[in-house]
Amino acid sequence: MASAVTPPAGTPRSTDGAPVRSDRSPWNWLLLVPIVVPLLVPIYNRVEPTLFGWPFFYWVQLLFVGLGVLTTVLVYRATRRSPADQAAARAAVTRDAAARTTDDRTGGH
Repeated sequence: MASAVTPPAGTPRSTDGAPVRSDRSPWNWLLLVPIVVPLLVPIYNRVEPTLFGWPFFYWVQLLFVGLGVLTTVLVYRATRRSPADQAAARAAVTRDAAARTTDDRTGGH
């Protein structure tokens, strides 16, 4: 399974050492769950059971907030870059910034 840590087979790495970033991870599909579930109102459109006097309709929507947070954390952790890729990306940014500074001083040549 491809993710930000393990790019899909055949994904090229750039020649200058910076990792190529792909945001097309299957984990991203999981982000649809906290969007679609609250739209299924007939599933939770009722009063009972109550929780501290709150009808089910209201307190289950508060649970959906937690569902969204947990899903986002899960997808983030599953798709974040490896420490080696993070270091390579930082090095590439630093190298590019130094090259721009040099180009600015020499007039772009």
